[in-house]
Amino acid sequence: MNEFFIAFLTTVNTGSFIYFGLDKRKAIKQENRVPETSLLIMTTFGGAIGSVLGMLIFNHKTNKKSFIFKMLAVIVIQILIVYSIYNYYK
Repeated sequence: MNEFFIAFLTTVNTGSFIYFGLDKRKAIKQENRVPETSLLIMTTFGGAIGSVLGMLIFNHKTNKKSFIFKMLAVIVIQILIVYSIYNYYK
């Protein structure tokens, strides 16, 4: 079970990081962009670390306050869920 969970999180975070890089490239080339909803969905399903790294390394969406607020909301909710699960099984 632990190996599956680690593999899942690694895959989702890698995909999320790549998504942010791809969207940044498309923004520079003025091509069709990756929807913000898709970026947030990747973050929601475990890609928070990859998303934050993608934002910082590619300097992407770091000035868009509404997006940062949504990202922080997703991350805070994830932390609360993990904390609740940890305390439940403690």
